[in-house]
Amino acid sequence: MNEQRNRTTRQKSPVTVIGLGPMGQAMAHTLLSAGHPVTVWNRTAGRADAVVTAGATRASTPSEAVEASDLVLLSLTDYQAMYDVLGSATASLAGRTLVNLSSDTPARTREAATWAAGHDAAFLTGGVMVPAPMVGTEAALVYYSGPDEAWESHLPTLTLLGTPRHLGEDPGLAQMMYQAQLAVFLTTLSGLMHATAMLGTAGVTAEEALPELLSFADTIGDIVRAGEENPGAALDDGKHPGDLSTVTMMGATSDHIVETSTSLGLDLALPRAVQAHYRRVIEDGHGSDNWTRIIDSIRGPR
Repeated sequence: MNEQRNRTTRQKSPVTVIGLGPMGQAMAHTLLSAGHPVTVWNRTAGRADAVVTAGATRASTPSEAVEASDLVLLSLTDYQAMYDVLGSATASLAGRTLVNLSSDTPARTREAATWAAGHDAAFLTGGVMVPAPMVGTEAALVYYSGPDEAWESHLPTLTLLGTPRHLGEDPGLAQMMYQAQLAVFLTTLSGLMHATAMLGTAGVTAEEALPELLSFADTIGDIVRAGEENPGAALDDGKHPGDLSTVTMMGATSDHIVETSTSLGLDLALPRAVQAHYRRVIEDGHGSDNWTRIIDSIRGPR
């Protein structure tokens, strides 16, 4: 059995994982389970203990980690951390492919791609759309962008982490999609907690409230699609038919939420932000349009 496993491991390409928070550890374990030789490095060396026990090789320096593999996965706090870690390893970058799965802005992502190219390294941006425990499962989804050649070369390995979607060669695109998805996610989470706090003032426990709120959240996609067969195309065409719902109607609801939240002594940052989108569109004379018209107030805030 060990001989067979070793033979399988030798047939797989080596991969380096730098940054061993929960996400980095999940990626390392996933790659090890698939038979890839994995080299790891983390600023706090003790975080590598679990993956080393599972079969990974601990590098003593970032340079040693980079030199161990043609494919280097970075799972760090932000892009500045990449410079901090690899600043001493730039001589080792030539010919490697860096896949940065850290969160930052699209602009910093593009700057990082230029920096990598300056050291003769290929650069792919990645955005992992699931929490660490879901990495490597059928539910995992990872967005990528960057050079086609680097993407295609390492696609079999990257597929192990989750279903990969390559958005194009612009290195900022995957980061933009990641940030856009998280804008929906984080806003939804804040809305969920705001709603739970509202109900709590009426004596409804979170245990009672969350099932009701989550059930409604599950239907939001269906609600958005109800008015148009292709709501995205309608947005692109600037069409906002108000036959099912209007800015005025939704804006009135946002006013009521602000008023209720004020009376309950809750934080008003989120409901006031939502209210502002509707008020501006109404002021601009589009109250009879569909609620999707609020995209105008988001595209060009005053």
